Amino acid sequence: MKNSIFLVIFVFFTTLSFAQEKKNDIALEEDPKNYTKELVVPGLQIPWGMVWLPDGSMLITEKSGELIHFKNGNKTLINNVPEVYNRNQGGLLDIELHPKYEENGWIYISYSSKEGTEKGGNTALIRAKLDGNRLTNIQKLYKAIPNTTRGHHFGSRIEFDNNGYLYFCIGDRGNRDVNPQDITKDGGKIYRLNDDGSIPKDNPFINKKGAKKAIFSYGHRNPQGMAIHPNGSIWIHEHGPKGGDEINIIKKGVNYGWPVITYGLNYSGTSITNITKKEGMEQPLYYWTPSIAPSGMDFITSDKYPDWKNDLLVGSLVFQYLELVELTNNKVTGRKKLLDGMGRVRNIRQGPDGFIYVAIENKGIVKIIPN
Repeated sequence: MKNSIFLVIFVFFTTLSFAQEKKNDIALEEDPKNYTKELVVPGLQIPWGMVWLPDGSMLITEKSGELIHFKNGNKTLINNVPEVYNRNQGGLLDIELHPKYEENGWIYISYSSKEGTEKGGNTALIRAKLDGNRLTNIQKLYKAIPNTTRGHHFGSRIEFDNNGYLYFCIGDRGNRDVNPQDITKDGGKIYRLNDDGSIPKDNPFINKKGAKKAIFSYGHRNPQGMAIHPNGSIWIHEHGPKGGDEINIIKKGVNYGWPVITYGLNYSGTSITNITKKEGMEQPLYYWTPSIAPSGMDFITSDKYPDWKNDLLVGSLVFQYLELVELTNNKVTGRKKLLDGMGRVRNIRQGPDGFIYVAIENKGIVKIIPN
């Protein structure tokens, strides 16, 4: 009898695992290496975010809390950066410029903040201006509550869409059974604000009693990649548990299902849920099983990479490579492995010069130069 029970359990989990891997069976291919690489910013530890100023210099966030100005081969630390809750995945996170930066000078930064009465921290979003080597005019735009001493799932990426709306993401903060599906709570959400931090009048839950008015979509686990598609839509990827990392196209007011539906398992191998689809919950555009632990993403729009144009780049932390996700009509049609073995890829950005730049932990920022 006991052996029969064990057999049933084994068959169940084997079948479940096979079902998870069956859908997205696009093979990961080796790239023909039609590029060279150049280390342009050496000596970084965990470079989370990067952005270019109009003079071609860079602002780079280190998770530890340092904001670096890289210009003419030299690094200068920016002063008056807010104190971060530097624990595990928390720290100084993403950075983005206002689309009209040359007119208004606004810089947007996300980080894990200790502000509040509870111990620990949660994700915050500020904007500030750069005066020499110092942040000034710091304005808090959003601070998730409550703080928690859990050190994971802070998110967080920042993007502006083509209409000037500001999007940012916060992970579920390790409280999957409460935060992602509850629109009265922060965590597991994509948020949308006006550039000054006010709430757009057409946000989906603006008239919902008790809801967090900044929420744009919900049911997310831990998004660490966000990018604007060439057609203007917002794309993200997010960490699954064991398996089930996802690519999602963000739509207004939509529930993306975590943890009610998922293609992943608990880290122990046990089931989180026995369903992967449910009415009223969005399916991912693509999911990875096993997990690649995605971080950073960007679309290639530059003519410098004709074979890759309009495809998507995603970093892998666990397998330490850059993945080229080939797209046709918003469908994943191929996968290629770039920069294999270079290290944990934290972020990818296409620079104003049209080249791709990749932030790699314990190394720095690498420029990909096509042959």
